[in-house]
Amino acid sequence: MVFDLPGLAAHLDITLPEADSAISTPPLKILGVNTLELAAATDLCFAEHSGQADQVAASGAGAVLVSEQFPAIAGPMLIRLPEPRKSFFSIAECFVAAAAPPGVHASAQVDATARLDSDVAIGACSVIDANVHIGARCVIGTGCWLGPGVRIDDDCRLEANVMIHAGSLIGARCVIHSGAVIGSDGFGFLWDGQRHRKVPQLGRVVIEDDVDIGCNCCVDRATLGETRIRRGVRIDNLVQVAHNTDIGEHAILISQSGVAGSSTLGTGAVIAGQVAVSDHVKVGAGARVGGQSGVTKDVPAGAAVFGTPARPMKDTLRELAALSQLPELLKHVKRQQREIDALQERLRPLTGPESG
Repeated sequence: MVFDLPGLAAHLDITLPEADSAISTPPLKILGVNTLELAAATDLCFAEHSGQADQVAASGAGAVLVSEQFPAIAGPMLIRLPEPRKSFFSIAECFVAAAAPPGVHASAQVDATARLDSDVAIGACSVIDANVHIGARCVIGTGCWLGPGVRIDDDCRLEANVMIHAGSLIGARCVIHSGAVIGSDGFGFLWDGQRHRKVPQLGRVVIEDDVDIGCNCCVDRATLGETRIRRGVRIDNLVQVAHNTDIGEHAILISQSGVAGSSTLGTGAVIAGQVAVSDHVKVGAGARVGGQSGVTKDVPAGAAVFGTPARPMKDTLRELAALSQLPELLKHVKRQQREIDALQERLRPLTGPESG
């Protein structure tokens, strides 16, 4: 992809005079996007506030998208926009690597009962099992396995080495990154008096449309019924979603978090990094759980909680502030105790011998 100045203006729906310089020497040619620090003359960058003026001036970028209030400075071409970040990423999308061309790699294995819709790409060494249905324009990366009865709707992308276990359903326009495992057995065992007996995991995973699942995530099948990831959910790398959970629409789970069995996250809930959500817990719509928290009971809709056990954010921060004062408080208590001991020693001659 190559953008010249008129091409950028057309993509961003602006007129050329809105750039600080309508003509560049040599003519502007954008071949990629980058950070201000690393950009070359063929890169596009963005800056959101005037505090970045020095960085912009020092950048080697060909052009920088800035806010309408950004100061005029010498250096790269400035293109003024109401939302430079949003506009920048609309350009960045144009530089995403093109999807693999349709077709089945010679080393892939596709069962005769599998159904592949139009323009599907199957990468090297992938295995497509019996009765799988793959929707139109899907890309299945190198080394993937789709178990019996898996269904994937249109325009999905599975990166290398993704495992989709039997019976799992994947909605349209989903992205599942390398190493993710969808639909493996939930962690269910029953002590029978002598040993841990495995509970059969007979349910399935249902992932709705427009879900993005990061590298090396695990989404377990239900014991019975469904584990459901609802529309628009974003899951970071290294996240565990246990059996029979229900992750609400547009929820976000950040790296190394885990949701235990039969728990529910409401619409738009945010689970920060390394959070542990206990089993059978409900996190309400729009709730936010701070990093490394332990959620052991229900969280109301819209609440912000933090700590272990998770409790209202303000309470936890107040407690942490008090805890930071504890060393000085202990010194004060010890000093007071020494003063009391000295006072008692001075008073002892006045009080006489202790009565028996």
